[in-house]
Amino acid sequence: MAGRLRTALLVLVLFSGPALAAPPLIEKGEAPALAGWSGFCERSPADCAVDLAESRAIRPSRETLEVIGAVNRYVNRTIDPVTDRERWGVEDVWDFPSDGKGDCEDFQLLKRKLLVEAGIPRRAMRMTVVINELGEGHAVLTVRTDGDDLILDNRTDAILSWSQTGYAFIKRESADRTGWVFLEPGKPAAVVTAAAQ
Repeated sequence: MAGRLRTALLVLVLFSGPALAAPPLIEKGEAPALAGWSGFCERSPADCAVDLAESRAIRPSRETLEVIGAVNRYVNRTIDPVTDRERWGVEDVWDFPSDGKGDCEDFQLLKRKLLVEAGIPRRAMRMTVVINELGEGHAVLTVRTDGDDLILDNRTDAILSWSQTGYAFIKRESADRTGWVFLEPGKPAAVVTAAAQ
C-alpha cells in the first residue's frame, strides 16, 4: 500500500505564476477585421499601425498600473454611453468620442490614445472583441503584460485579468501586423514534482 501511495505522489501538478494570475491569451491565426475598425484605420492609420520596435508586453510597475487605472476610470466617467445607431445612425462606427459620447470601442480607443500619451507602448495595447454574458459582441482594451492580459472595460472601473471578466474572448488586433488574430485561453504551465522514496 505504501508503495502505491508513493507512486501516486510521484507526480504533483502545480499551477505556476503568482496567485490569481491567469496564463495569457493565445493568438491562433488570422481573423477577419471588423468593418468599423477598417473604416477607423482608413481615417486614422497611425492609430492602427504596429511598430515592431515597441514591446509586445509591459512589465507593470505600481505606477504604471495606477496610470492605467486612472485612465480607465476617467474615460468611463466622462464619456456618455450611446449606441452607434443613436450617435451616427448606422450599426458600427469606430471613432474617438470627441463629442463626449460613444459606445464600447470608442471608450477603448480613447483609453489607448491617452495611455500612449502617458508612455505605454501602443503595441502592448490591443483592441479586443469578446462575447459578454448576454451573448452580445463587446469591445474591450487588452493591456498585455509579461504575466497576464489585463482588460480595460467601459462596464467597470476595475482592471481585471481576462480570466476574471466572464467574457468569451474571440479576437484582437495583431501585435505583429495591421490586422486581427483569433484568440483562445492559454493553459497554466504544469510543474512536475517527484516525491522522495
